[in-house]
Amino acid sequence: MANFKERYLAGEIEFEEIDDYVDEWNNSDDTRTLAQFLGLNEEEEDVWIDEGDDALYELLEQQKED
Repeated sequence: MANFKERYLAGEIEFEEIDDYVDEWNNSDDTRTLAQFLGLNEEEEDVWIDEGDDALYELLEQQKED
């Protein structure tokens, strides 16, 4: 199953669905970190934690355009 980042970059889902993925992770026994579960690298995780959803959205949008 593709993770959030893979599906978002492929245009399969909207960014707002990240909340559903977070809920799924919170309610699971998955041993991965949330960032691993979402498919985020260290830079993306740091931006998300330090600057919030909008900053992560912008970072992922840049990747879509490349």
